[in-house]
Amino acid sequence: MAHRKANVISLIASLVVGLVLFYLILPPLNVSSGAFWVFIGILVAVFAAVNTMLLTKGLKPQVSGIAKYVVLVYCACLVLIMGLNLFMSPIFTARSYASRITVNETTDFYSDVQEVNFDHLPLLDKASSQKLGDRVMGQMPELVSQFYVSDLYTQINLNDQIVRVTPLEYDGVVKYFTNRSEGVKGYITVNSVDGEANLVKLEEGMRYMPSAYFFENLYRHVRFAYPFEILGDPTFELDNSGKPYWVFPCISYSGVNLKTEIEAVILVDPVEGDMEKYNVGEVPTWIDHVYPASLIIEQVDQWGELRGGYLNSIFGQKNVVNTTDGYNYTVMNDDVYLYTGITSKASDESNLGFILSNLRTKETHFYSVPGAEEYSAMASAQGQVQQMGYEASFPLLINLNNKATYLISLKDNAGLVKMYAFVDVADYQKVVVSDASLGIEAAAKKYIGDVDIVIDESEIDVIEIMIAKITDANIEGNTYYYFEDMDRIRYRASIAVAPLELPFLESGDVVELSYYLNEGIREVIEIN
Repeated sequence: MAHRKANVISLIASLVVGLVLFYLILPPLNVSSGAFWVFIGILVAVFAAVNTMLLTKGLKPQVSGIAKYVVLVYCACLVLIMGLNLFMSPIFTARSYASRITVNETTDFYSDVQEVNFDHLPLLDKASSQKLGDRVMGQMPELVSQFYVSDLYTQINLNDQIVRVTPLEYDGVVKYFTNRSEGVKGYITVNSVDGEANLVKLEEGMRYMPSAYFFENLYRHVRFAYPFEILGDPTFELDNSGKPYWVFPCISYSGVNLKTEIEAVILVDPVEGDMEKYNVGEVPTWIDHVYPASLIIEQVDQWGELRGGYLNSIFGQKNVVNTTDGYNYTVMNDDVYLYTGITSKASDESNLGFILSNLRTKETHFYSVPGAEEYSAMASAQGQVQQMGYEASFPLLINLNNKATYLISLKDNAGLVKMYAFVDVADYQKVVVSDASLGIEAAAKKYIGDVDIVIDESEIDVIEIMIAKITDANIEGNTYYYFEDMDRIRYRASIAVAPLELPFLESGDVVELSYYLNEGIREVIEIN
């Protein structure tokens, strides 16, 4: 009788603790989730502890047979999980991991990626967008005192406009109670092309938010409606009318926490709380983020590392590649794409090519465009203006003048974009920087005019001259030499043409050079 009573009380205690924990930490009731087994482990521990306390008399602990059985079954489940996970790990099923994502390797970069349109290019990164968004919020003291700006800043395509969008959030528990009747007042958009930032006020406030409490908390609201789903981190997006939604990816695993995949999304209306689930192939086209960037990177890394088997990924490493340390977003065909470089496992100084992955469909293409690794290009751009102390943003990969090119923003200590740098992907020493105040198109024209110009051989002349006068000038980080010959004809040469000869030329020197006419001046392309 004592054992039965102890078992009943232990069960009730476990159920009470379980309900409280489920409310607080919101674990999925799904055996594929590691969080579920931690949750069950806590309940087993509570059951055994209460059972032991109730039955123990004196110094020798006592526990019922049922409690021992419960602990034994839980431990057996853990052993089974470890064995199953080992069997399903990359050690034994490497190729199944490699095939989680299909990477099309037969497409051509210049055919798929149209020549850049600067009116549809996301020039501002997340950090710059945050500064602009915070500045807009700071201009409205009546809201600043009650709400703060979330740091989400989701990159989306809104009616062919490339923007980052982020919601306001309740600024603490007191502000939640004083504002919950009206909800969160709005969200901020930052145009990623021109930097225009706006606070969009809503007629009806958003009630279901991460910063809300009790059953209006976004995560609790979704968990209670979908207790068995394994939920990923939500993104904040807008439909074509500007109505806000939360988008939760639904995760599936093989084994326990192995081989993450997205099988569906749950769309949440933060105003009314309505929810709808869509399988990945049925997601509305206005949703830009179904697959998290981190998951795309993980799957591409495993595609590159495990195609030849697990042992090859460790020892021989034949044809083993992985992504570079960083990524960016670009927008094409009304969808948001993740971009990152692909480099050899044995080298981190250059890229073998790049991938573009659609974050809504997971359609992924690899483009064989060998060149500089992104951080080498960033260092090269910073080196052009090292006296300024500017910091380079992670590059955008663009097709400029039918040439794969890195576009890099150079920012000051305040995070403001001061200059643009164009870096040749194939040769990262070819760099042109331009003042951002002149505009991105002016910077592009400067790059096209100075770097990698295709010149008809019939337009090139070779001449021997005597230098009458020579001077140098530094223009936006690039050194040029200007000189006249004895007939007062003018020439210009970039330091890149002859870095070991040009600095030592003086009046009276005789040189042989190749040049072509460029807007009234003889542009030197070689000094013989």
